[in-house]
Amino acid sequence: MPAWGMGLMMASVLAVLALLVVGAVLLAQRLDGGGRAAAVPPTPQQVLAMRLARGEITEAEYRARLALLAGRHGAG
Repeated sequence: MPAWGMGLMMASVLAVLALLVVGAVLLAQRLDGGGRAAAVPPTPQQVLAMRLARGEITEAEYRARLALLAGRHGAG
């Protein structure tokens, strides 16, 4: 068998394997429901906690905004 024939055979085997992997991934996503639709957005309290963790707000700002969310407008 010529060298180009061996290379063509290897390329076709790799292409078939790649198609099988892509097909398996797509099938798994379809059976799983896509994964994106089931995601629940974070609550306002969770968003505040994430902003505190990233350093976007101070602890005092976090507590004040958390109190506003809880309905304790007079808390300080």
